[in-house]
Amino acid sequence: MRSLIVIFLLITPLVCGLAQVKEAHLTLAAGNAQGTFSLLGGYNRELGTNKKFAVGLGARFTSYFGSDQYYRTAPAKLTTGSTGPLVIFKEDIPENIDSVLIAAPQVNSFNVFINLRYAFTNKVEVGFNIDAIGFSFGSGTSGVYYNFPATTPTNTNPATFNLLLISDNDKGSLNSEFYLAYLISAKWALKAAAQFHFTEYRTDTDVQQFPEPNDRFRNKSLMAAIGLVRRW
Repeated sequence: MRSLIVIFLLITPLVCGLAQVKEAHLTLAAGNAQGTFSLLGGYNRELGTNKKFAVGLGARFTSYFGSDQYYRTAPAKLTTGSTGPLVIFKEDIPENIDSVLIAAPQVNSFNVFINLRYAFTNKVEVGFNIDAIGFSFGSGTSGVYYNFPATTPTNTNPATFNLLLISDNDKGSLNSEFYLAYLISAKWALKAAAQFHFTEYRTDTDVQQFPEPNDRFRNKSLMAAIGLVRRW
C-alpha cells in the first residue's frame, strides 16, 4: 500500500509537468446518516490567454462512514443486463437486485482524480473533479443479506480496487464533486459542493444466486459538502 501511495504522488507532478497552479482541498460532506472527510492535492494547468479554464490531476484520500446503510447489487450486468458504454441510460432490472444492510460501514480510499475548473470572475469559480483509479481499505464488518422476504447474516469487506468506468460498470469506492469556489484571497478559497460518492463491499461468499452468483454490493451517496481550498 505504501508503495502505491508513493507511485501516485510521483506520477501526479510528472503528468502535469506544465502545470501552473498547485492546489489542496479539505472537504467535509454529510448526507442521510452518512458522511465523508476528504483531502486532495494536485496540479492544474490553466489554459487560454485569459486562463479561465483549467485541467488538473492529483491524488485524493477519502474516509467514508455511515450508519445502517443498504448496499445493493453492484455489477452492471446484473443491475441493467448490460455492460456497454450506454449502460448509464439503461433501466434497472428490479428482480436482479438484492441488498446487504451494513450497520456501520467505514471505507477509506486513495485515488488519482481528474479536475476541471472554470473561472467566471477573479473571485468565483465552478469545477468538477472525479476519482479515476486507486485502492480502498477498511475493517471487515457483519451485514445482513436481503432477498426479500428472506434474510441471511453475512460477513463483508471493502472492495480493494477502485476504477472509474461508466455508471454501474465502476468498481470499488470513488468520489466526485461539482463545486463552487469563492476566492477570499489569492491563496485561499471557500468551497460548496454536491458530492456523489460510491462505496463497495464484498461478501465473504456469493450470497446472491439469481440471476447468477454475486458477492459485490454498492452504496451510492449524494451529499452536501463544504471545504477549504489552498493554492500555491
